[in-house]
Parts: sequence; C-alpha cells; structure tokens
Amino acid sequence: MNHAYPRDLIGYGDTPPNPNWPSNAKIAVQFVLNYEEGGENCVLHGDDTSEVFLSEIIGAQAYKDRHLSMESMYEYGSRVGFWRLHRLFERLQVPITVFGVTMALQRNPEAVAAMKEANWEIASHGMRWIHYQNMPEAQERKMIDASMQLHQAITGSKPVGWYTGRTSPNTLKLISERDDLLYCADSYADDLPYYDTNYPKPLLIVPYTLDTNDMRFASAQGFNSGEQFYQYLKDAFDVLYEEGNYAPKMLSIGLHCRIVGRPARMAALQRFIEYVQSHDRVWLSTRQEIAQHWKEHFPFK
Repeated sequence: MNHAYPRDLIGYGDTPPNPNWPSNAKIAVQFVLNYEEGGENCVLHGDDTSEVFLSEIIGAQAYKDRHLSMESMYEYGSRVGFWRLHRLFERLQVPITVFGVTMALQRNPEAVAAMKEANWEIASHGMRWIHYQNMPEAQERKMIDASMQLHQAITGSKPVGWYTGRTSPNTLKLISERDDLLYCADSYADDLPYYDTNYPKPLLIVPYTLDTNDMRFASAQGFNSGEQFYQYLKDAFDVLYEEGNYAPKMLSIGLHCRIVGRPARMAALQRFIEYVQSHDRVWLSTRQEIAQHWKEHFPFK
C-alpha cells in the first residue's frame, strides 16, 4: 500500500467545502443537453459497424452495414427532439450547457445558431460519439486538437468545457495538457467540483452524473415512464436541497435530444423544471459559470 495510487477514494470526506453559491443558494442545478446526432457510429462515417448505444433499441446489435432503424432514431433527436427541448428551455428561461459532438454540430448549422442565439454554453463532447477506450494516445490527442479547432470554426469560439463520455485511460491526461480549457466533466466522483492532481497541471473537474440522466430510459435497468424520471429527479433535488442547509452541492441533469425529446418524456422534464423553479435559493447555471465560480473562490493551492 506504499506505492503511488492514482485514485482518490477520500475526496472531501465528512467536511466538504461550502461552495458559497451566488445569492446564498442551497443548491446549484445544471442541465446538460447532449448533442450527439450525426456523430455516432455509422458506416457512413467510416466506422466498421453501426451504433449500439443509447437508443430505443436496448441491446442493439452492431451491424457491419447501415442500420436504418438506429440511424432514424438518432435523426429524431436532431430533427424534432432538439427543437422541442429548445422551446421548453427558452420558454422557462433555463440556462443550458450543451455537450456538443463536433461532427454532429457540423451537420446542423441551424441548431448551432439556435444554441448561440439562446446564449447556451456549447462545451465540447469530442469529435465523435464513439468509444475511445482502445484508441492510441497520439491519435486521441490529434482528435482532441482537431475537435477544438473545428468547434471554434463552427460556433465562433473555442469551448471552455470538455466531456468525452466514452473515455480512454488517457483522456484526462490529454485534457490536462491543454491551456485552452477551463474544466473537464469526465468524472462522476463527487457532488462538487474538485481538482484532479494526477497530472503535471491540476485539472478542474466539474463532475457529471449518469443517474439523474435520461439515458436510463434507454438502459436495461432504468426508467419505464416519465413519472419515474420525474420522481427520481425530484428526490435527488429534495435531498440535496435539504443538505444545502449545512453543505450545499450541485445537481447535474443529463439529457439527450433523441431520448427526453420524445413527447411522453417531455412532460416529466417540464414538471421537474417547474418544481425546481418553485423553490428559492436555487442557482440555475451553466457548467462554465460553476467552473468560473470555483476557480474564483477555490483556486488551486
């Protein structure tokens, strides 16, 4: 047990810092919209097989040819789901962080224009929505750099946040090398931001979550109805809001255009947003705002 161990199993322990959220908020609530449609595995994109992840086809098979059903489910997200979500968040005036896959953003300039007009944060979700686990380090570095440059060309500015999602063992190290990113979201290890010090330069992590996430509609053990989704989000909010009396935290809500953008699920999302907005001392924010707040109030020492 004396050798260096790169995992931190202790974290803040029983004494997490008070984040001092703006306006003395008891909780920071952050909605993420994953924009992946058009960047997923598809033989049209030069991939060996079709996509198998996060669709209505739970346990989908990887085909070595076009999978038209899978393609059309992803297409629903960009054609319909995105606009339904855009209308909802604009009407309720909720700030959003988009995890935008660069190839997907490139295929839908109209959606990108709507994100920018709404003043949403557009963070990078990598060049492609694919698994990076076995990708050589040098190749992944090149893809990250290319993604940053193309993201800037598409949106007008480089992203300040990064989330690969389907990471490799090298992803965090590669992100830590860069001077043009404020934060990384490729962790599920905490309810507060923290610094990962495993690299020559400390990496600010604004952790994400896969439980308060609509992806569980598309998993074997997951939500079967909008009511389950709403109740799960509400329970998470209620627990953290109560904890906010002595130890405020953040709550991330993960969304996907092709999943929660379906009509039967949108009603639950709207009910939850309205429930959150019925409480005072709630900070609805982007991830960029959370990262900037943390850098200002908790600079790395």
